[in-house]
Amino acid sequence: MRRTGRMTPGQQRALRDLWPRYGVRHSSGPLCLDELFGRSASRVLEIGFGDGEALVAQATASPETDYLGIEVHEPGVGHCLLLAANADLSNLRVIMRDAMEVMQQQIPDEALSRINLYFPDPWPKRRHHKRRILQPTFLSLAAQKLQPGGPLHVATDSASYAEHIDALIAAQELFELSERREHGGENALDRLTTKFEKRGLRRGHRIWDWRLVRI
Repeated sequence: MRRTGRMTPGQQRALRDLWPRYGVRHSSGPLCLDELFGRSASRVLEIGFGDGEALVAQATASPETDYLGIEVHEPGVGHCLLLAANADLSNLRVIMRDAMEVMQQQIPDEALSRINLYFPDPWPKRRHHKRRILQPTFLSLAAQKLQPGGPLHVATDSASYAEHIDALIAAQELFELSERREHGGENALDRLTTKFEKRGLRRGHRIWDWRLVRI
């Protein structure tokens, strides 16, 4: 779902001036990732990167890996572009589009070494549960885009969503559950703390982390 929000002048300038450097336009055909990044490397896809701080920190810490982020919130994308430019990153690209469309149309099969899905919208009302991105269709698509043995990392601070994810994992055969953690923010599973996680912790929420490995 595309979220609206007030953009700062700096974020507006970033979308105008930095998009040609870091942005990826939507297309109906698969991307050539070697051409996009100008090299052959491991590729990590992050879905819903928020303000981009954790994504940029990952890309800065691992220059040997290429990072592709998907986000529909324009102020967050603008903020991410500013951070990427300040860090002078060459291993980061962003797409401002629905994640399922991007995965279906633009990500080649078995092109990704890892997928990160951190704190997706939990859609807490029961009548909205069908809008949750974590569904059998998403897992099938993620398995198609990951290399064999590639991990899918998921995190949430919603107890209801955690129950949904546990049931989803138990009912599928595409991924092996490598690790599951429930914690109070001190035991994140191979990831940085995100803005949405901090917000949940301030509200007293528990955190759940999963690492699923493509069979």
